[in-house]
Amino acid sequence: MNAPAHPPLAALGPSSEALQWQPGELKFARLDQALEPAAREALIQNLLQVLPAESVIRHVEGLKPYECDGLSGYRHLPAVVVLPHTEQQASQVLAICHARNVPVVARGAGTGLSGGATPHSGGLVLSTARLNRIVSLDPVARTARVQPGVRNLAISEAAAPHGLYYAPDPSSQIACTIGGNVAENSGGVHCLKYGLTVHNVLRVRGLTIEGEPVEFGSEAFDSPGFDLLALVIGSEGMLAVTTEVTVRLIPKPQLARVIMASFDEVEKAGQAVADLIGAGIIPAGLEMMDKGMTAAVEEFVHAGYDLNAQVILLCESDGTLAEVEEEIGRMKAVLSSSGATDLRVSETEAERLRFWSGRKNAFPASGRISPDYYCIDGTIPRRRLGQMLTRIAELEKKYGLRCLNVFHAGDGNLHPLILFDAAKPGDFETTERFGAEILELCVDYGGTITGEHGVGIEKIDTMCVQFSVAERLSFFAVKHAFDSKGLLNPGKAIPTLSRCAEYGRMHVHRGELRFPQLERF
Repeated sequence: MNAPAHPPLAALGPSSEALQWQPGELKFARLDQALEPAAREALIQNLLQVLPAESVIRHVEGLKPYECDGLSGYRHLPAVVVLPHTEQQASQVLAICHARNVPVVARGAGTGLSGGATPHSGGLVLSTARLNRIVSLDPVARTARVQPGVRNLAISEAAAPHGLYYAPDPSSQIACTIGGNVAENSGGVHCLKYGLTVHNVLRVRGLTIEGEPVEFGSEAFDSPGFDLLALVIGSEGMLAVTTEVTVRLIPKPQLARVIMASFDEVEKAGQAVADLIGAGIIPAGLEMMDKGMTAAVEEFVHAGYDLNAQVILLCESDGTLAEVEEEIGRMKAVLSSSGATDLRVSETEAERLRFWSGRKNAFPASGRISPDYYCIDGTIPRRRLGQMLTRIAELEKKYGLRCLNVFHAGDGNLHPLILFDAAKPGDFETTERFGAEILELCVDYGGTITGEHGVGIEKIDTMCVQFSVAERLSFFAVKHAFDSKGLLNPGKAIPTLSRCAEYGRMHVHRGELRFPQLERF
């Protein structure tokens, strides 16, 4: 994948400007610049030579479901959508797009929450939905090879007869796919003990923008050459299109129990999280929900939450019977000394699952009480959790909007949900400012602007808050090495240097740049 130091000023087709290389910066046309009709028709005819007609979606009514991902405020209709059945078909599609300089956005189940799968209006969406086979499952090696369209939960269902499962469990695991999990480095409520996607994937096979196969990592203990696996995991489809993933499976624990701990002050709950980790305890899951969120969830799923508490913590222990009993006792002692007003331990597996069902239904529960919600994703040091909740409460008053809070408390990953009404003029813009201020606070507190949802379109501007010029130059260099034309998922994750220089409340709205003269790679 050697690329020239300076790519040629090659025209990107009728829909785009020339790709211009400036010191440390690539520029790409706006996401809303459509493909000209003649060029679009020629592209479709090329695609029909390698794909059956039913795998090429070209009419508006068929394109509409692909105009956004879970972050529905940002929308564009792609020029065309393809659903290949095989890696070879996907390779041929990419080769056509590369030759025609057509942007490509790979898409999984569309459950992403940062606009990472937002299409380019002059480009193609490559859906991996039909690449959905579990290729093999080895219970001895404790691995499974799966195509990117396989649902997260389906891996654990296939492994269950062998007493194994796949650990990362995003709240959307019933629908989200492993390809999307790789793109965003997804986590879940058990990521504190068992890690994120990057800790549970051994190998990723994919295709470059030219359609050439490439592999990252290995099913062996080591792989030749540079270790690029961690680079491609979380790269949001900007470096390669995933076609196969080898995941690590782990044994199902003999027993799991969860403590619901109630607190009358948010600061006490935040300190309790730090105290648990400080005591050398790594719970299987450690989640926090504020009073507003627990009320919304309880009305929805009747999980049995304490509605009088200002904050609740869900702390899980798993392992053998002896290990769980010992760890539950230690956790109860720490939580009590940290100021918990009530402790309730699940007595049955059904009760444990009910506690977690409430947490995993936080998003749909919020959707029942508000016309719209905007989910933020940032990370802060654990010791600042209480302080952040206090600041968010102040921001609610400043912006006149409610915010419900649910955290992966163990690793400081926040998911504030701002409630708003998109039908009210100015509500969405106010929500964006509210969210941006939360992310800036994350950086101020020593954290990051994302934990597991990616950057996509939503956080493109706040990249400028966290990363220096030198760091952004490094991002450009990596992107250029894999995709010198800038065709894979353009307009995402890396703001131009001029964009950062002008940053100051300049946010993307419904997929359109408010300052169109400032373009992005």
